[in-house]
Amino acid sequence: MSARVAILDYGMGNLRSAEKAFEHVGATVTVTRDHDAIRAADGIVLPGVGAFPNAMRAVRELGFDALISERLEQGVPVLGICLGMQLLFDSSSEHEGAEGLGLLPGRVERLDAPGLKIPEIGWNPVSWRRQSPLAEGLPEPCPMYHVHSYSPRPAREEDVLGTATYGSEFVSAVERVPVYGTQFHPEKSSEHGLRLLANFTRIAASALRQAA
Repeated sequence: MSARVAILDYGMGNLRSAEKAFEHVGATVTVTRDHDAIRAADGIVLPGVGAFPNAMRAVRELGFDALISERLEQGVPVLGICLGMQLLFDSSSEHEGAEGLGLLPGRVERLDAPGLKIPEIGWNPVSWRRQSPLAEGLPEPCPMYHVHSYSPRPAREEDVLGTATYGSEFVSAVERVPVYGTQFHPEKSSEHGLRLLANFTRIAASALRQAA
């Protein structure tokens, strides 16, 4: 069973590369801002590049905040990527600051990396804190491609799935079923990133079977 994955288009994401990566792993992909198409999806991806406050304004203007909550209540898995992962949290200190989606407790803060260039750009190994269907089949540690100046600081340790280090340790992957997030870009992380997206597609397909 091929899972239907909706990639949310709110004007702040590298949508084509994510779309191609999900197609590569066998998902049926729609890049959309249409609410009916999002309600028909088995899994939702919230991408994002840019500034947190601007992203949240766009997300709210399109009604994605309420729609994501609605779909999560129905058991549909959501994957936030890069800025999209940060939006899952309560708030961010970026620029003037902004409230997030509040799906995971915690605040997004600037990387604590004295003496290092910000943003971090490049490959950085992610260490998994625990087993998860999202990280199934991935090495420990696992090199993933990061581009970011901020990272979340979850209030609950149990929400942390993976960490990496850039000056100091930061959270690079989170999970509180059915909410998932990666600070790194799986669509730019070669075979390991594709494996993670395939895992998310299987999670979405499994959720569909359980709901049937």
